[in-house]
Amino acid sequence: MELSLPKVLVVDARSRATSDLLLFLKDCGYEVLWAADGETAYNILDNEIIDVLIAELHVHRINGMRLLQVARKRNPEVCVVMITADADVELATEAMREGAYDFQTKPLNLSKLKVVIERAVSHQKLVLEMHDLYQRIDERYGLSGIIGSTPKMVQVYNKIREIAPTRTTVLLIGKTGTGKALAASAIHANSPRRDCPFVKLNCAALAESVIESELFGHERGAFTGAHRTRKGRFEIADGGTLFIDEVSEISPSTQVKLLRFLEERQLERLGGNDTIEVDVRLIAATNRDLKELVDEGKFREDLYYRLAVVLIEIPDLRERKQDIPLLVQAFLDEFNKAHNKSVKGVSRGVMDAFMTYDWPGNVRELRNCIEGMIAFARPNSVLGVSDLPPHLREQKPSTDGFYVHVGMTMQDVEKAIIEETLQSTGHNKEKTAEMLQIGLRTLYRKIKEYQIE
Repeated sequence: MELSLPKVLVVDARSRATSDLLLFLKDCGYEVLWAADGETAYNILDNEIIDVLIAELHVHRINGMRLLQVARKRNPEVCVVMITADADVELATEAMREGAYDFQTKPLNLSKLKVVIERAVSHQKLVLEMHDLYQRIDERYGLSGIIGSTPKMVQVYNKIREIAPTRTTVLLIGKTGTGKALAASAIHANSPRRDCPFVKLNCAALAESVIESELFGHERGAFTGAHRTRKGRFEIADGGTLFIDEVSEISPSTQVKLLRFLEERQLERLGGNDTIEVDVRLIAATNRDLKELVDEGKFREDLYYRLAVVLIEIPDLRERKQDIPLLVQAFLDEFNKAHNKSVKGVSRGVMDAFMTYDWPGNVRELRNCIEGMIAFARPNSVLGVSDLPPHLREQKPSTDGFYVHVGMTMQDVEKAIIEETLQSTGHNKEKTAEMLQIGLRTLYRKIKEYQIE
């Protein structure tokens, strides 16, 4: 990609010295703009992002100090060099206080000016690179990867921000594909442990007999095939965070060891006698009802309460369908970039199909769906209904939503409509009233009348 040249705006009356300055800057490799008065310069600043402003302090119509303020408002990192025919310490001090990079008197020392500009442009490049770096870090590890604006998602964001700085154990609950791993990553990335290891273990992907060794490690000869001593995930995560996904799958004996670790922050490797102390924050996740498993005797009650010090529920996608357009756009951007595609968007028919589908696989299913559609898309196209997977093209209307049947009273119908509309807007009463074309006071009265929660 061709990089644009730094843009320099010179503001000074027409003269031989000004012409020499413009030519000198062009020879130095800059894109040069010129304004003979302050008004012209002001108009340029209103339409262009300037990297360097070289302005006569007493320029006609709009003075240099005002141009300095406007330039810094447009670009806080702009390099402003104020010039004047007379040396004036007070004016120089004022200009520097307002954010000028340098103050020079005429005739200009072009060699000195070149050094000043090069230093400023180098600083601007560094600031831009750091901004891009922080943006990429935030996209990878921050909250930006968790997309949604519904009340339930806002609650998730708020809880993550509140508990991230602590060392509290967290239990994330939610169906498969809702984004529990993203939430765990965000908690770690926004904690004081962000520069230490973030270690994951998915218990559902491992045999029950392997999970204990993966968590706590083993000594050489601890079992058949243990040819060498191996650290477990707790030791690897020392100083950082361990994320145990599908914690419901661990065996009763491993539950006992996990409970002991949470109580004492100590462990022993399989086949070992040495007690090892580690400093690890634990985040667990499950797609099952742990309380139900406790009642069935399949999960220890004391371990449940140790894990659920802070409980965060990640909602199903069908509970926050108004987030689907945001997610669709985010995945379009992601996979256009990943697959070097140029898909412009989705048609109304595709969005309608997305909004009426129940998404049993949640956000992960939507993401995979978008990637598959983009993979076969033509350049600069808009994804249409024909691009949808067969199960989405052929879906039947859901029977879980609102429907009218014989025998319903008008009050029943009205209550059902209000409930479904509230659900679709995330219980945003202003939007609900607008969609139903009724007054907000009327909506509140109906909610109270029908005892809608």
